[in-house]
Amino acid sequence: MQLIETFTTHRLVAVPLQLQHLNELHRMHQNKQVMATLGGVRSDEETRLFILNNLNHWQLYGFGLWVFRDKVNNQFVGRAGLRNTHVTGKDEVELAYALIAKFWGKGLATEMGEKILKIGFELLNIREIVCFTLITNKASQRVMEKLGFQYEGEIIHADLPHLLYCLIV
Repeated sequence: MQLIETFTTHRLVAVPLQLQHLNELHRMHQNKQVMATLGGVRSDEETRLFILNNLNHWQLYGFGLWVFRDKVNNQFVGRAGLRNTHVTGKDEVELAYALIAKFWGKGLATEMGEKILKIGFELLNIREIVCFTLITNKASQRVMEKLGFQYEGEIIHADLPHLLYCLIV
């Protein structure tokens, strides 16, 4: 398996999530608006553990989450990537993404997702990727649909109702 580290999209630069991103990620994880659909705000320690879990995921599987920055001014935009998860009673690979609120509605989540899916399917040879969101998160549902995900149904994840989408090559 080929390890994918840094890559670019039309407007963004991506690097693997590292401990050096703690402050930026913590600011995002403290934002109630951003975290409303991601399980609520996280403490410094929860964010640090989130990063450590991601580092471990990278070591185990050769993929994980990336930090995305705007190419023009190097501003932190958010995080996105592929990670193993357990949903509907089985192990899956999930496309996960979260953006700072000021970058919502600009097509960046779709841009990130397109490149990550290409990496997942073409370079990592993953055959099926899932994506899920709270049933109230219409913006995320639109991103999934633009990326070609097919609606699978409602699930309970983290004790909350979610919509599950799947993409198979």
